[in-house]
Amino acid sequence: MRINVRDFAPSWFASVMGTGALALVSKAYSSKLPALGTFSKALVYLNAAVFFILLIPWLLRWIKYPSEAKRDLYHPVTSHFYGTMPIAMTIVAINLAMVGHREIALPLWILGSILVVVFALLIPYLFFVGEGVDVKTITPAWFIPPVGLIVIPLTALPFLPQSQTWREVFIAFNYFGFGAGFFLYLALFAIVMRRFITHELLPPMMAPAVWINLGPLGAGAVALLNLVKVLPVAGEAFKGFAFILWGFGLWWLIMAILMTLHYLRNLHLPYSLAWWGFIFPLGAYVSATYNVGTSLGIGAMVDFGFALYWFLLALWLVTGVKTLLHDFSS
Repeated sequence: MRINVRDFAPSWFASVMGTGALALVSKAYSSKLPALGTFSKALVYLNAAVFFILLIPWLLRWIKYPSEAKRDLYHPVTSHFYGTMPIAMTIVAINLAMVGHREIALPLWILGSILVVVFALLIPYLFFVGEGVDVKTITPAWFIPPVGLIVIPLTALPFLPQSQTWREVFIAFNYFGFGAGFFLYLALFAIVMRRFITHELLPPMMAPAVWINLGPLGAGAVALLNLVKVLPVAGEAFKGFAFILWGFGLWWLIMAILMTLHYLRNLHLPYSLAWWGFIFPLGAYVSATYNVGTSLGIGAMVDFGFALYWFLLALWLVTGVKTLLHDFSS
């Protein structure tokens, strides 16, 4: 398998995001099936290896082909996928911390979080000062920079500093991540909904993007619960709001399934890297289902999440196999 550095797609890191999310929920549900703990650990090391392998062409592209890299940065769709690299870095960090490698995980999380903020500012800024975009180019991929900000508090808990001063900075940074990410998501959600209602369907190659809506909702619910753990000032309110986000996520999960079935029955759903758009958002929602259910003591909700886990695992296996076959065949 050869990697074409010139045309290397920033969206490759969505595979790391998805695999990392699967590792997290596998660890969570190892309480129901202990073998999932071993599976989770294997996923962590696989995911870390894939991340560092993909990081090489990502960096080389900026060094050897800066014009192509900048072209994607200014593209109305591709630009948002630049946010997947730092998000993947923070997820790899929490994965590694989960298996005891905090000394490696901490610098990864710090660097990843900083880069998340950089891209979450840079990408909207380029649109603000640009010439405008065609509404047809608006997709749920626009949610990726806000998702990155929300993922900061989602992944932060293992890295809580001991120093009181740094702890205060850490807590403020995490509240910034959720506040900026969630409200930016709300603003963009209105724009994306307008596109869905007033224009034709997304092209079949982009169909999995409808699942991305689950990302900020699922990640947001878990992030709120984590914020309660580091600063319990609004504990019950945040738990309640996390439950509300989960509820909206359930509506969107059903809608995403219906939309996907529509593509399968009436159009088609060809494989592309966009298929990884199924995995992380669903993984975030499964994580939210487990964490909200556990936090509120709703056993049926945790069981529902366990059922969704197997759906997530099946999608991950299918997408992973198709990715390998596509790469080797091309």
